[in-house]
Amino acid sequence: MAGPLQGIRVVELGVWVAGPAAGGILADWGADVVKIEPPDGDPARTFGRMLGIAPQDRHHVSPPFQMDNRGKRSVVLDLATDDGKARARELLDGTDVFVTNIRTGALRRIGLDFDEVAAANPRLVYGLITGYGAEGPDADRPAYDVAAFWARSGLAHLLTRPGDVPPFQRGGMGDHMAGMTLAGAICAALVARGQTGTGQLVSTSLYRQGAYTISFDLNTFLITGHPIAIGARESMGNPCMNNYAAADGRRFWLVGLQGDRHWPALCAAVQRPDWLTDERFASARNRAANAVELIAELDLIFSGKTLDEWTEVFAGQPDLFWSPINSIEDVLGDDQFHAAGGIVYVPDDEAGAVPMVATPADFHGTPAEVRWTAPELGQHTDEVLTQLAQRTKRST
Repeated sequence: MAGPLQGIRVVELGVWVAGPAAGGILADWGADVVKIEPPDGDPARTFGRMLGIAPQDRHHVSPPFQMDNRGKRSVVLDLATDDGKARARELLDGTDVFVTNIRTGALRRIGLDFDEVAAANPRLVYGLITGYGAEGPDADRPAYDVAAFWARSGLAHLLTRPGDVPPFQRGGMGDHMAGMTLAGAICAALVARGQTGTGQLVSTSLYRQGAYTISFDLNTFLITGHPIAIGARESMGNPCMNNYAAADGRRFWLVGLQGDRHWPALCAAVQRPDWLTDERFASARNRAANAVELIAELDLIFSGKTLDEWTEVFAGQPDLFWSPINSIEDVLGDDQFHAAGGIVYVPDDEAGAVPMVATPADFHGTPAEVRWTAPELGQHTDEVLTQLAQRTKRST
């Protein structure tokens, strides 16, 4: 069995990242995903050019596009024409799932909104990602995740040091989170369909995804009316939950959340057992009151050894929780990342196998495997439309 969704048919009408990410996860999990593209293709195919990547071969043209579209079949339909719209509706009539992140107004104009499609196929699970939600004054407002997920939700603000400017989001962060959320919601709706026999509309938004990401902060404010302070590294209330630099400039993060458990281990690691009884640092309250002084002392101590040396020291303290702050080169060179299944080797006729980042879920009873790299534009148009004609013929 090639994944838990083997036998599930999906049609995707998605552009850029969020919708294709959801479809890509379903494809990784075994679904047959047919990607509808306009004649000039999903604009995400141009990511490589936007990033200045030289097109050495077709896999280098757009690595981000490869990530979200591997394992799919590409069909070109011009939805500005009556024929293209009719073909799209025919595809949806016999499918299990529709995935889209096209704005709802545009979907209504081409006759692919939920009400229209569900009337013809009541068993369809219709998965929709919007920028700001399906209702409200901004329901049809255009959005990328930098706007709706990163900026408007409050996430960028909460990651901005006092007095500093907001950091830039990395590409597709909110899109991939929203894609994973929609993939999970679609699977839940498929379970519900098994019980009721009827599909439904399931939706998420980049805005909601951003708000959920910072729900620790939002929920605290909702219930208490008090915001959680945005900390500065030099004065963090819990110096055991902070980042530090080793002698070689490499940084690491201490994650000593539980003072009674983690503070003694840290004192042992830095060879300062006297801190356990030092009035300034003996309790969590006192460490917070004297955080600037303690962080400065830890900075001085940690600057005395390289990160490799500290790694050996920390290994002797099982109750000291920490992590290196890795570069992407560090991640790809990390044996644990590979042991945890972080890379998948995608079969390809020309290259043999192409290494890519795996989607973050494994199925141990119904293991999935990625079947092929992202399709060329319209690569499967004839194949899919022929199958559609045969299916239509059988049903009439």
